[in-house]
Amino acid sequence: MPDSPYTDLDRPPLSEAALRGALLRPGSLWSSLDVVERTGSTNADLARAVREGTREGAVLVAESQFAGRGRLGRAWTAPSRSGLTFSVLLKPDVPIARQGWLSLLVGLAAASAVRRVAEVDVRLKWPNDLLVGERKLAGILAERVDRAVIIGMGMNVSLRPGELPVDRATSLVIENAACADRDPLLRAVLREIESHYRDWVAAEGDADASGLRAAYLAWSATVGQEVRVELPGERVLTGLAVGVDPSGHLLVRSQGEDHALSAGDVVHVRRPPEQAPPGLGRPGLADG
Repeated sequence: MPDSPYTDLDRPPLSEAALRGALLRPGSLWSSLDVVERTGSTNADLARAVREGTREGAVLVAESQFAGRGRLGRAWTAPSRSGLTFSVLLKPDVPIARQGWLSLLVGLAAASAVRRVAEVDVRLKWPNDLLVGERKLAGILAERVDRAVIIGMGMNVSLRPGELPVDRATSLVIENAACADRDPLLRAVLREIESHYRDWVAAEGDADASGLRAAYLAWSATVGQEVRVELPGERVLTGLAVGVDPSGHLLVRSQGEDHALSAGDVVHVRRPPEQAPPGLGRPGLADG
């Protein structure tokens, strides 16, 4: 049975019915949940759904993608059922200037869920990656379609070393996670997204009033690091990441001046811990 989802018993299929029963409750943010065996891109599929009038809270999960995308047009590929690949459709009633926090919010929610369920020390690389050490566990891509924001995530769960798409990637199995079952992981991630999202929307997108900025900074792998940021127009900025501003922009101090960056490809530049400036060291593992 070459097309059977059970050909690899270490990678069982997700149960759409079980996920719907657990997550689609009265009053829940999540309005629909579909699991498809294969698609080009869950973000692209939900973009079409937005134009067809799909409600906020739609969730689309794919067991595999053949045209998955990361930031800057990078491809995201993985063997079927080896990860969590999904997108959510949100329509936040908050000022546009504050909506840059959405991808950071989803990253924080995913990190919290992974810490709690898988017991792996995940940290956040601005703006959209989950790291274990300096190895990438998951990536996030947010895209605006009309009034909606579609946020997609790809998380490596059971990938083995020989299956990693790049050298500096990792998976929950490689990190000896306490749980690598995709069902409870996905439930935990979606519940964490809902909790953070409701608080943030209730605060009209104010990341300080909702507690979002403080929580994000506590788990940031970028703040306190020397960074090299590749900016649009083939520009490069190097300096010290000193914070994230109220709009979710990364603050980089270079040659005595602070720069607020809304976009850019960040590379962490390693340096000895004793050279870290006071007050910007990485925090210990927080309770999740």
